[in-house]
Amino acid sequence: MAGFLVGVDIGGTFTDCVVLARDGGITATKAPSTPGNFAEGMLAALRVAAGRLGLPFGKFCREIALLTHGTTVGTNMLIQRKGAKVGLITTRGHEDAIHIMRGSRGVTSRDIRKVVHFPESAKPAPIVPKRLIEGISERVDCFGEVVVPLNEAEAEAAIRRLAAAGVEAIGICFLWSFKRPAHELRVQEMVRDLAPRLFVTCSAEIAPKWGEYERVTATALNAYIGPVMARYLGSLDRELRSAGYARPLQITQCGGGSIPVEEAVRSPLLTLDSGPVSGVTGSQHLGQLMGCRNIITTDMGGTSFDVGIIFEDRPAYSFVSNVAQYEYFLPRVDIQAIGSGGGSLAHVDALSRTLQVGPESAGADPGPACYGKGGTRATVTDADVVLGIINPDNFLGGRMRLEREESAAAVRRVAEPLGLGLVQAAAGIARIAEFKMADLIRKMSVEKGFDPRDFVLFAFGGAGPAHAGVFARELGVRKVVIPQKEIASTWCAFGAAAADILHVYEQVDIQASPFDRSRLNLLLGELEAKAKKQLDLDGISRSRRRFAFSLDMRHKGQINEVEVLLPEKRVADGFWETLRRRFYARYEQLYGKGSSYRDARLEVVTLRLRATAQTPRPKLRVFRRMNSKINSKAKSGKRNIYWADLKKSVSTPIFDGAHLVPGNRIRGPAVVETTDTTVAVHPGCRLKVDAYGNFEIGFLTLAS
Repeated sequence: MAGFLVGVDIGGTFTDCVVLARDGGITATKAPSTPGNFAEGMLAALRVAAGRLGLPFGKFCREIALLTHGTTVGTNMLIQRKGAKVGLITTRGHEDAIHIMRGSRGVTSRDIRKVVHFPESAKPAPIVPKRLIEGISERVDCFGEVVVPLNEAEAEAAIRRLAAAGVEAIGICFLWSFKRPAHELRVQEMVRDLAPRLFVTCSAEIAPKWGEYERVTATALNAYIGPVMARYLGSLDRELRSAGYARPLQITQCGGGSIPVEEAVRSPLLTLDSGPVSGVTGSQHLGQLMGCRNIITTDMGGTSFDVGIIFEDRPAYSFVSNVAQYEYFLPRVDIQAIGSGGGSLAHVDALSRTLQVGPESAGADPGPACYGKGGTRATVTDADVVLGIINPDNFLGGRMRLEREESAAAVRRVAEPLGLGLVQAAAGIARIAEFKMADLIRKMSVEKGFDPRDFVLFAFGGAGPAHAGVFARELGVRKVVIPQKEIASTWCAFGAAAADILHVYEQVDIQASPFDRSRLNLLLGELEAKAKKQLDLDGISRSRRRFAFSLDMRHKGQINEVEVLLPEKRVADGFWETLRRRFYARYEQLYGKGSSYRDARLEVVTLRLRATAQTPRPKLRVFRRMNSKINSKAKSGKRNIYWADLKKSVSTPIFDGAHLVPGNRIRGPAVVETTDTTVAVHPGCRLKVDAYGNFEIGFLTLAS
């Protein structure tokens, strides 16, 4: 029986691969990403893994039980505006919805400068130009009744005009189509008959929700990235099969699981932001093994800092997403990000004469000044080099040598206008970045009704373990976990390998209390039937299937909806009081005790089903015997490091993480170096290696 679980996550700079063996062994590899053809970088990472395992590439592929792939191809296309030429067919009279947008122009709560100085904001470049939007006669009302029949002659003419204009994809979005999708499905059928080479997508399939603007945006975005994603994933699937991998390729999705490659080709919008979500998936799996039910996940890479929440074993979800200022509907694990990574640039604001860090990034090229590739502006990584946290001669396990003098020169350019010394400026750069991260975590936790003191913080990504001790202590979390030591920087690839198959189905049906029990149950049954049909197509046995139902509810007259879980799967007689109590509890957790209005009627807005299929679970080694004695090979000497808490440089012990074993304990200040990251154990902290091989940082001044 094939034994390997493999996760591959493609980033802007590196493609990460994690191979999990049946005995719990873990092999992590990296290969440079290949933007011209991302499949090459993925196959290269797999070949490196096969070599590490001592297997011919073909035999390795045949031994893979499940291969799950996370990709940024769709996200990069949107950021770089390199998607397809898209045409849009919509209800006559509603052609401008995607251009009118919402009043916030997609900047609300995202770019504070544009929120405060709103006139500085601008609408994004249109995904679909007006000349490629066709309005045709048809109309369904809010009850799902046909008011104006579909004019097929107009639809055919619109399709032919768009095809003649050279579009590569067509999106179809009619008014209230989620109540009655027949018109959209008929036009989709006509596109496939009249222009079979075009990619086509319907709003009723990708975003069956009320909210015309968000629905048409989701449809247009799916069409925009569809053709390129279809070619990429199709080519990758064929190459893997020719290499010997004969099982279905799985693609990570933003909802927290994976989908078969065929569904990813139809709905590539589901893959956006799936990389950071995989970090949450991996943390959820490890947390369950460790008995940690409440986790704050933090992923600090070169450009961004991503935060997620797991509460009582369940990720926090959001249902409105934003990309390139376009808002759209899609249920996804709630990940918030800021421009605060190792490559975030430091500068002095000319007006306030204050030190600023981010959101601009040096990127991978030229990168931080210490890379020696022409960068001259100071970054967080440069600050870490100046402070002594990062060893220039042992960066990435010695695979890359850094230029300390270049870092010092860059930081000095920031220090001199402020009248600061070199190390004081470097410490300021690091501390500003760390406090910005703490603020984002507060936004994700305290502002949503969670107390960070009830959580464990997982720190991963290449830069996260160097800074987690500071922002975690600032928040008062119980402890910090750097998962699986040296593979922390490839944790999203591990999360891909740990992902279950997931399909999400939604049905909007707005009804006020008292609810029609039979109507709710009928709709829940229809969602379950759709899920079973898809799982049958996936070849999933009934024993592996899990169904999780929920309802989006609100006070009648409000727009703030909260998701209420429905573990019973159906609504029974006398269920009204139970449902109401659950709504009030969740609402007041989010908006504050006493914020609900008990005399108001309630509304159900959306019914939802998350259908999952359990995949083989990653088996991690558990060490029963703990060893408190630190091997002499783990001790790598000392070097002077400036610690902001002590306000001075201290001769600090350095440890090789590869030789630390479960049971080892280290008191800060200290630094632990691994092949892909650096762990800073700040003064007042302690580090231990737990039974699963994770680094855990506790706080001597706090209960831990």
